Amino acid sequence: MDVTENRLSNRVLSLIAGWSYILIFLAAIYANFFMLESLKAYPLQTLEHHQVLVRSGIIAFLLTAVLDVVVAWTLNELFRSHSLTPLSTWLRIIHAVLMGGGVFALVMVFYVNTETEILYQVEMFNAIWLIGLFFFGFHLILLGIIMKSPRLIAGLLIVAGIMYIADTNAHFLMEDYDQYADTFLMLVAVPSVLGEMSLAVWLLVKGGRQIQPPNA
Repeated sequence: MDVTENRLSNRVLSLIAGWSYILIFLAAIYANFFMLESLKAYPLQTLEHHQVLVRSGIIAFLLTAVLDVVVAWTLNELFRSHSLTPLSTWLRIIHAVLMGGGVFALVMVFYVNTETEILYQVEMFNAIWLIGLFFFGFHLILLGIIMKSPRLIAGLLIVAGIMYIADTNAHFLMEDYDQYADTFLMLVAVPSVLGEMSLAVWLLVKGGRQIQPPNA
């Protein structure tokens, strides 16, 4: 009876984590590629004529931060017997806190008047987010080590984590980063989307049914 209850508990946790991941993807795509890109390309016009887009994008970013904490909690419960799990969990929570704090910079666009000031707030948000992704990268590396299997997903998570860390370092160390921005975006996006989306699908389909948290 205890074993059955544990399996059901793990299954519920996996479903929560999987659906939270899906919602993170949807919210991040909307906030980043619709709201943020519009704000960067047409700062004054977007604020003047599309305030609903900006406000809803800010809410979407906040939602991703909250859901990140939810995912951190569920993964912590699912793999709680591994000695690296607490560290992995805290790294993801740090990312969520920085993301939530960074959103404050976006809120401030409603209190400035010039295009330069708006873009400054956007850049401040991006800088804080990049720092958060540095911690997130280490979280993904540890998560890949903790999971071990499926090996393909674990490997993709580790590669994605390395790419997040490399991209953040490149942003701050390379004066000509903009010349290589598209390359870095591809290097980060491919393993990240494949790895994290595969993890989300695995959690929804198989997660919790056969999870045996490995001992360190």
